[in-house]
Amino acid sequence: AVLAACSGATETAKSQAVKLDSGVAVVTAKMGEHVQPVGADLSELPAGTYKSEQGHAYVAFQYSHQGFSKPIIRWGTTDATVTFDAENPENSKLTVTLPVADIDTGVAKWDEHIKAADFFDAATFPEVTFVSTDVDQIKDGYGTLTGDLTIKGVTKPFTLTGTVNKVGQNFRSGVDMFGVSAKGYLKRSDFGVDKYAPMADDIEIMIEVEFQKAN
Repeated sequence: AVLAACSGATETAKSQAVKLDSGVAVVTAKMGEHVQPVGADLSELPAGTYKSEQGHAYVAFQYSHQGFSKPIIRWGTTDATVTFDAENPENSKLTVTLPVADIDTGVAKWDEHIKAADFFDAATFPEVTFVSTDVDQIKDGYGTLTGDLTIKGVTKPFTLTGTVNKVGQNFRSGVDMFGVSAKGYLKRSDFGVDKYAPMADDIEIMIEVEFQKAN
């Protein structure tokens, strides 16, 4: 009996339940197994144009500072638009504009330097932009989004992997909305932001954005 109880406890410890914020899906898997995230049901989202809600829009990037720390730098302003095709979600489009002047490192001197010609050169290239070209599996609320990323006048393909966390309405206004979490990886030197490279060349992009229906 003791052995049976121990065995049952072990099996329980090996299993984990993953429950989404949306409360609509629960996935159970053995420890060590890969669990693919399950996104919100996009069939509940009306077609139309959705704009990023500035109060809940976080686009940031992280890098290793000589192995001592991993600073996180974010944009103070995120201008993103999703044109959502409800019948064919894979045909939806995303455009993003990030003003280089609004980069916020949390350190005044670093703010000034990162916007100078050594790095982003805000005077010559005032914006970072992304325009989607391919959406994969997003109808399941989870998938990849590939597009053209332009930094410092250099345009290259860039892929984000993300999850639609929740579809619903704003609790105050009743406006249709959804929220996403996404990540992507790049080398800054590929875009001409190569000061001190290869040190701190590998960059992780982190995105947390809520979109509200504009029309």
